[in-house]
Amino acid sequence: MNKENEGTNTESEEMKSSTKGNTTSKKPDNVVDFPNLIPYPTNVGAPQIVSDNVDFWKQKNLVKLNKHYSTEFQELKEKYESLVSNFKWNELIYNSKFNFEPVMGEIYFLYQKTNGELFLSLISPDEWNFKFIGSFRLSSTNRWEKI
Repeated sequence: MNKENEGTNTESEEMKSSTKGNTTSKKPDNVVDFPNLIPYPTNVGAPQIVSDNVDFWKQKNLVKLNKHYSTEFQELKEKYESLVSNFKWNELIYNSKFNFEPVMGEIYFLYQKTNGELFLSLISPDEWNFKFIGSFRLSSTNRWEKI
C-alpha cells in the first residue's frame, strides 16, 4: 500500500471500531425509525401536505370581530353620552337655588324663573306657573336622577 491509501484506511477502520460499541446504527437524516407515528410525511412518495384555505375562516371571523367591536363601541358611546347628560343635569341642579336640604328618594322639580334663574322645589308643575325644566330624584349616592 502507498502512504496516501494508508491514511484513509486508518480513518475508516477507526469509524468501524467506534460504531461497533454503539447499538444504534448511523442512518441518513432522511430515514425515520417509526414513520407511522409522525404526523407529517417522511419520504418523497408520501401524499402532499395541502394547507387549508384559511381566507374564508379569516373573513368570517373578521366580520364577527368587527361586529363585536362596533357593538361594544356603540354601547360605550351610549354610556358616555348618558354620563355626560347625567353630569350636566347634576351640575345644573347643584348650581340652582334651593333653600332646603333635599332628602334621598324624594322627587323634586326644577323650574326657571322669568329672569333665567333656576330653582328646585317640592311643588309639582300642576300647582305652579313657572317654566318647568324637569323632575328629579336624589339617589343614595347624592346624584340627581332625571325622572
